[in-house]
This record gives sequence, C-alpha cells and structure tokens, in this order.
Amino acid sequence: MSEPLVQLTNHLKKAGFSLTKPRRQVFEALQNTEPQTMAALIAGCVGVDRASIYRTVLLFERLNIVQRLQIGWKYKLELTGDFIHHHHHLSCVHCGNVTALPDDPVLEQQLHQLAVNQNFLPSDHQLEIRGLCVNCRPS
Repeated sequence: MSEPLVQLTNHLKKAGFSLTKPRRQVFEALQNTEPQTMAALIAGCVGVDRASIYRTVLLFERLNIVQRLQIGWKYKLELTGDFIHHHHHLSCVHCGNVTALPDDPVLEQQLHQLAVNQNFLPSDHQLEIRGLCVNCRPS
C-alpha cells in the first residue's frame, strides 16, 4: 500500500472508520489532480454509485481529508494539507478554472502573525483569490 493510502487508513482508523473500496477510490481520484467538481469525481470513480461518493465526500470533509473550494455558488474538491502540500488558489469567476499558487513562506508567516495579533490560535487556513483568468478577462 502506498504511503498516502497508509496515512488515509490511519486517519480513518483513528476516527473509528475503515478504508472501504469507495473511500479508497474517492481518495485516489483526488490524488495528484487539480481540484475537481463533484461531477468529475463521480465520473472518475467507475463502479462506485453516486450516493456512496456523496457519503464518502461528506465523511472526508468531516474528518478533514477533503476540503471544498468555493467558486461563486459552485465548489470543487481537493485533498487537505494533511494529504497534499498546502497551497493557495486563484479562481476564475467566469470559467471556474482554479490555479494553485506557488509556496510563499513569507505569506504563510504573515497570515499566522495576523491571526496571533488578534489573539487567535490558527489551526489551518485557505486563501483563494477570485477574479478573471487570462482567457476570460477583457482585452
């Protein structure tokens, strides 16, 4: 079993759950990909019924395995920073394209310090910059 699957199995076990075939397929469909819509995730999990995928995603969200990226009134799904490298996003409000931003340790420190300055102990965060991508913005 690959290291990410071992990590997933341990994460599930700590919460009292096991690694089932649908859970494994949803996890693998989200690995090494751009954030996905629910429709794309369902299409990528061949042989798993739609209801099982929705239940798995809800469980994964509750256990902090998967996070939603809000794009207007829609959303895309990706694994959390516990399972992939932490990053931020640029989201096009017109076409829905999501681009991961490169690491910026200075930004990470500033975000942490901003929270601490407000007497807040941060556990995690998401940063999404919404706007128009190069293909959608007016010339």
